[in-house]
Order: sequence, then structure tokens, then C-alpha cells
Amino acid sequence: MCCLLIRFRESVIIKKRLKFICSFDISKTRPFLTTKIVQPRLHLHLKHIIFLTLFLLSAATAIAQELPETGTPIPAPAPQPTEKEAEKKPAKTVVNIEDLKKENDTVVNDSIKKPKAVLEYVVESTAKDYKRIDRRANTVTLYNEAKITYGDITIEAGTIIINNNTGNITAYGIVQDSLGYTQKPVFTQGTNVVKPDSIVFNKDSQKALTYNSSTTQGEFNVVADVTKKVNDSVFYMKNARFTTSKNPDNPEYYFLARKIKFVPGKKIVTGLVNMYIADVPTPLGLPFAYFPMTTERKSGVVIPSFGNNNTQGYFLQNGGYYFAVNDYMDLTVLGDYFTNGSYGARVESNYRVRYKYNGSLRFLFENQLQSERGFSDFSQTSRYNINWQHSQDSKSSPSSTFSASVNLGSSEFYRESFNQINQSATLVNNLSSSISYSKSFSGEPQVNLSASITQNQNTNTDVVNLTLPTLQGSVSRVYPFAPKEGVKKGVIQNINLQYNLRGENRITTNGDDFLTEKMFDNAVSGLQHSIPVATNFKAGYFSFSANANFQENWVFETFRQKFVEDEDGVFETVTDTISGFDAYRTYSYGASVGTTVYGSWKSKNPESKIQAIRHIIRPNLSYSANPSFEQYYDRILTEQGMDAPTEEEQFFSRFEGTLFGAPGRNFSSSVSLGIQNNIEAKVRDRDSTKTDLRKVQVLKSLSFNTSYNIAGDSLNWSPVTLRGVIPITKNIDLNFDANLDPYALDNNNNRIDTFNIDNGGSLFRLTRAGIRTSFKLSSEDFKKGDKDSDKEKSNERTQQNGGRDDDLFGQSIDYSREQKQEPVKQDVDVNKDRYKFDLPWSLNFAYTMTYNNAQRQNEINQQSLMVSGDLELSPRWSIGGNTGYDFANKGVSFTTLRFQRDLESFTMSFNWTPIGTSNSWFFFIGIKASALSDIKWDQRKQPDPTF
Repeated sequence: MCCLLIRFRESVIIKKRLKFICSFDISKTRPFLTTKIVQPRLHLHLKHIIFLTLFLLSAATAIAQELPETGTPIPAPAPQPTEKEAEKKPAKTVVNIEDLKKENDTVVNDSIKKPKAVLEYVVESTAKDYKRIDRRANTVTLYNEAKITYGDITIEAGTIIINNNTGNITAYGIVQDSLGYTQKPVFTQGTNVVKPDSIVFNKDSQKALTYNSSTTQGEFNVVADVTKKVNDSVFYMKNARFTTSKNPDNPEYYFLARKIKFVPGKKIVTGLVNMYIADVPTPLGLPFAYFPMTTERKSGVVIPSFGNNNTQGYFLQNGGYYFAVNDYMDLTVLGDYFTNGSYGARVESNYRVRYKYNGSLRFLFENQLQSERGFSDFSQTSRYNINWQHSQDSKSSPSSTFSASVNLGSSEFYRESFNQINQSATLVNNLSSSISYSKSFSGEPQVNLSASITQNQNTNTDVVNLTLPTLQGSVSRVYPFAPKEGVKKGVIQNINLQYNLRGENRITTNGDDFLTEKMFDNAVSGLQHSIPVATNFKAGYFSFSANANFQENWVFETFRQKFVEDEDGVFETVTDTISGFDAYRTYSYGASVGTTVYGSWKSKNPESKIQAIRHIIRPNLSYSANPSFEQYYDRILTEQGMDAPTEEEQFFSRFEGTLFGAPGRNFSSSVSLGIQNNIEAKVRDRDSTKTDLRKVQVLKSLSFNTSYNIAGDSLNWSPVTLRGVIPITKNIDLNFDANLDPYALDNNNNRIDTFNIDNGGSLFRLTRAGIRTSFKLSSEDFKKGDKDSDKEKSNERTQQNGGRDDDLFGQSIDYSREQKQEPVKQDVDVNKDRYKFDLPWSLNFAYTMTYNNAQRQNEINQQSLMVSGDLELSPRWSIGGNTGYDFANKGVSFTTLRFQRDLESFTMSFNWTPIGTSNSWFFFIGIKASALSDIKWDQRKQPDPTF
């Protein structure tokens, strides 16, 4: 019977073969065999039972013999049956159990899923006072600083009750007589933190119900009476208040919504919602609202501001659409419309690719109407402005750079724009642009190539100067006689030369012809090749240098002058343009010698305030010569080739009026003299505990320069130029300059070849003088100890529009642009003592004065003082302004006043230009947070336009 102990897998196979006789019953423990007798009468078929028993025993034995053996026996030769026996004997079938098992193993491939565990995570719990387990109610109670952790969910509270029957976790605080309701629950799941008064959480479904909960999502603080957590990404709230205030318990403002669907990190969708300010309801409400909460940039509508002015009527300004194109750039399309038909459009784009480049592009267009069509005073003007700023990261391509700074457009744009936010730009007289690309080819020598386009536009005269383009190339200095190793010594080894190339196409036009075909009518172009050669050496205390320069200029058109007699017999000079290639060559040479002289004085008294003084003198003597190139000059003749009947001959050069001008006709040879001075001192520190001497500059710079023309026949000496810088304090420098002329004037105030001292005057005649200084003072400068060294950030938009970095001409008031930036947490010092006795302040001063006496004017033709400042009246109140006075013209310069109030969640400001042609004002109040920057109110009065 031991053969009946068949393994479980084998019993399955046998069951399939013998299902017409017997069946197997599979239990969880072991298999067993039951035999079913087909015949109802057992005693009539006993022979069948015996036959089946013998058959089963033989079958089991046959299967067992098919199992693999440990050894390989030597087969014995089997007797060959006869043909008759082979025909009568049936074929024997051998079944391999391993092959049958591979067909379909129903136990291994069980499709029934295993039941989920009762708890997906292990519940970890702690408590300070006690942990009580109720076996009958199957609950666990944690008291005092209780905390449980279930997966990524953490609940902290004063009391936590875990019901294992329902899976609910109830958490609430503790009521203490002296402290009230303390240890409120804190529910944390991932990065989401909720602080309710009480909470019920089911650990099986992970749904939660909180009461009077508060949470922070991005810039929003949300407080709701009842919050239902459906899953990790959806919350439903009832009577919810959401605000960007830093104090959600007592906010300056909030939005009250009766029903809210809240998706953390993405959006808030509300039903009826209205705005409360200081717990007072306002009529500002919506039947439904959508508030995005994503930290990523999203496309959306830009809400315009509304108002009216006296010239264009009611208007909508700065409304449009913001496109978040991709991670590298954005696009803003804005528009303005006035009820009298005036309109404007603005397209702005910012782009940035990290470690490669960044920039911004801005295009503005305005069409302004004055009065009504059909009236005599009706006028229509169009203006535009293009601004492009591009900079390249130095690490992206060390051998090549590309940069752009473009500011071009209509000359009257900044003065007459009805959407001007930068008042300082109205004073700009020049618009400059530059686009350049440079490439360096490393090697020995190094080759540098660059191409640029420049533009300069005078907004007063409307003259536009363009270089389209400028090509430059250079080969670095080469020392042909220098040794391969070691230091270069002597005159020969220091000889060096290089090659420079400059090509330019220069255009001069006006604003009307700009960007049209007419602007190329007066274009001039040319190429200039130059090869400078220089050397230097030292001899004792003196440094010598010599130089020579060879130039060759290529032009593509020249000019011919001739005399033409008119009807009255008067000869006039007429210039003809001759197209074609032409060139001229010039050269010059020079030498210089210089040294440094030190003078020092040291005090013998160790207690003296001044311990030492050092005077540094750097004299310099140079010589330069420019030969005469008369071969490029011709006499001016008549059309018949005859001399005109004039008193003296007149000459012209065909290169006059070309790009680089005509070569010099007169030989010049001059000697230049220069002396530069610097005075320093070492003084004892005011702090007696410091023993080290302090170095101070008494005179930063004082230089004298003049020259003597050896080849001149009169007025050989040039005026002496005096320049200097005197430090008044550590942060204040006084810059001055003057021109001293040694020659006298005649009765017509013209220079004559007579020294002024020989004419009864002084040694020199002061012809011009100037004084300039600018500095900043603040309350920090008068405090002891460490001072705040943080520098104020420059206004990028002011710089792009050609304004000043300081606020002497006013500040930009583009608050809508500032709110697009990431919000910055503002720390306010509310120390009342500080503001009671010491009000923080800052002042900027700029003074300039110019004296002119070249022709006995003896007048100050320019003198002005400009002042700007800020004063903090309280931690959140500040006032500021800028003004100036022109002493020469007796008038007040550009003046603005600004008032700013920090309302914590809001910002309020008022900017006023009370006098002048730019008389205007601007009022703004709005929410600081960028997510709600469209909730604002502004009113403005633009300057009256001029036509």
C-alpha cells in the first residue's frame, strides 16, 4: 500500500486519466483517494474489483519506475518478439509526470488575489502622560502630547483616541484653566499641514473631517469651519476664509466663501465669495471664483486698470493676456483704449536659458488723438519704442560673446506717452543702442574679430547717427626679437607690433527718414588698416618708450570741388561725388620719457596726530610728429581749369567728407608736458586702543598738462589743463578742472601771439573752470559700529529707458511689473524707541558748476543743485522726493514727491509731480501677493500732451 502515497502534483495528473473511475478531493492539508464503485451490486462484480486493484497497483508501479535514477544501469538485451506476438500485443504508453506538470499548474498560477491586510501600515503612537487600552470597546486613548504616525500621516494633539473597530482616530486638545484650549491637533501628510481644533481620521479609508482648521498653501492661508478630506488631493470646505496675510487669525483682509473645493498646490474653486476688510464685508463679490495656487507660471488674463483724463476721456489700460510659453520664455500682450479713439499696444517677452543667456524684448506703439475729427485743433500722432536687452553668460562660450542693448523709437515717445510710468525718462535727451558680437581665435598670436551695430538718437534735434555695421579685427602684439625663454630686455627685444582693422558704414539721418530707403542717401563707408610699432626700456630711474604708427584708409567714393560762376559773377564752391575705390596712407611717430619721484616726511613726535606724509610726483615728457601729406591736396579750379580770381589759392582734398577724413596738410611737431601728483598721510586712529596707523588720502589726484607746437609759427603753447580730485570725507570727493591760457586777447576777444603777462595781465588767464560733486548721506553714516553695507538694487527698467541709477530724477512707479516677481518676505522693525528718537533717512546730493571766460564772458553759465531723499516716519510709513534748483537759469528743476504706506498685505503709494510740463500724479493700492496682484485700484493723471 506504500505505492498509494502519491505526491500531490502526481495525484492531479492521475485524476485526469482515471476520472471515469475515481476522483481526488484536495484539502488544505494532504491529498486522499476515494474510490467510486459504479455497479450498485458489489457482490455480483467481485472480479472487477480485484482486477481494478491489480491494475492500480501495476499503474502506480509503472509510474514510479519512470522516476530518474541515481545511476545508469547496463541494459540487458531484450528478447525479440515474433511477428505474430508483435501483432497481438498492444503498444505500451509511457507517461512523463514532469512534462505533464509543465502543462498547467493551477496551484502556482492561482488567480485569486490575496486578501488585503487589516492595517496597511504599522500605527506608531506615543504620549507623555499615559496610554490606556480598553479591551471591551477595543479603543486606545493617548493623553498629553500624544502623537501617532501612520504611513506618511502624522497626528499630534493633546488627546488622541484610536477605535480599532471603526478605524477612526479622533484627536482634540486639552482644556486647562490657566491656558485655555491648548495642544490643538496638527495633521501632517507629506508637505500639507492642517491645524484644526479637532479632527476625525479614518485609517482605513484615509478620509478625515476637521473643525476650524487652518492650513498654508503657497501664499494663501486658509481657515475653514468644517473641512472634509476626500483623498490626498481633494478637500471640501464650508465657510472658509482664505487670505495672503501673515496673520491668518486676525487678517487685514480675507475672502469668505460658503463652499470651497480645495486642491492643494493647484487651485481653489469657490461658490459665492465676497471680500472682507478688517472683518467688514465689502460689496466686492462674485457668484463663483477660481484662484490658482500653482508655483509654476501659468497663462491667464491680465485685468486692465480704468480711469479717465481730460484729453482722451475714459480709458482701460494695461489689460491683455499673459502667455507662459515654456520654461525659458514668456509673452505679455497688453493694450490701452480711450473713448476718444486713442489706443496703444505693448508686447513684452522675457527669456532665460540658465548658464547660456537671458534678456527681455519690449515693443510699444501708441496712436493718440487730440480733440475731435473735423475741429481745427484736431491732430493725430503715432509713436513707438523698441527696447531689447540681451546678455550672455560668460561660461557658455568663453571665446565668443553676443550682447544687445537697444532703445530706439520716436523722439517724443517718453515725453508724450499716455502710459508713461518712469518720469525720469522724460528728461532723457539721447537714446542709444548697441548690438555686438565678438569672437577670439586662440593661438600665438591671438586673432580677435567683432561686429557691431550702434545707434544714437538726439531727442531734441531728432538727429539719428547709425553705424551699420562696424567691423573690427586685430592681431595681438608680436615680439619678433624677444627670446623664447626669459624676460625681454633692452630696446630691440621689446620691439612689438600688431595689426588692427576697422571697417564702418556710417549713416546720418532724422527720425522721419529712419528705417526708410532715404536714410542711406548720405551713408559713408570705409576701411582703415593700422600697424602700430612700439618699444620700451628703462635707464636708471627713467622709463623710455618709442612708437610709430602706419595707417592706410580705403574709401569707396571721393569728392571733387570746383568753382562755378553764377549769374552775378560770383564764384561758388560746388562739390561732386566720384564713386570708386581710392586709398591714402599716413604715418606718425613719437617718444616719451617718465619717472616717479617720492617725497616723504615723518614726524619726530610719536604722539602727533599726523605721523607721516608721502608725496608722489609722476612727471612725463613726450614728443609726437605728424608729417605733411600735401600730395593728397589739389587747388580748387574753375570748370575751365583756371584759378578763380581770389586773393589767395584755395586747396581741397578729395578725401574730405569721407569716413576717416582727409590727412593733415600741415606738418606738426609738438612736445607735451605732464605732471601728476598724489599725497597720502598716515595718522593715528581716533580710538586710542588701536595702535596701527591709519592711511588716508589727502589729495587723490592733481595733474597739469600742456604742449608746445615746435612746427607752429604762432600760438605755440596750448592752454594748461588742470584736473584734480580732493577727498572731503570718506564718501565725498570734490572733482574740479580748469583751463589756463598763457596768451592774451585783442579788442575783438580773439587770441593773439602775445603772452598775457606781457600784456599787463597775470601769468595765466582762466578761461574755463568746473566743480562737480555727488554723494549720499544717511543716518547709518553717523552711527558707530558696523554699518549696513547692503547696496540698493538699481532699477532695471529705469536704466533701460536711459534714466539714472539714483533717484535724483524720480523713481519708476510700475507696481504691476514689480508684483510679477517672486514675493519677498518683509521684516519690519517695530521698535518704537528707534522711531521716537532716530528716524532713518537718506539724502543724495549732486552739485555742478561751470565757469566760462574764454572771451571775457566772466560768467557762470551752468550751476545746479539736485537733492533727493527718503524719510521713514514709522516702520510702515515713508516719504521721499527729489528736486533741484538751476542757479544759472533761476528755476526749479524736475520735482517729484512720493508717499508710501506698507499695509502689511497691501501696499499704498502716491506719486506727484507738482510743477513743470510733466505735471502728473499717480495713486495705487493693491495686494502684495503675486497670486492676487490683479486685485488693485489705481488712478493717474498723465501730463498734458504736446502736439
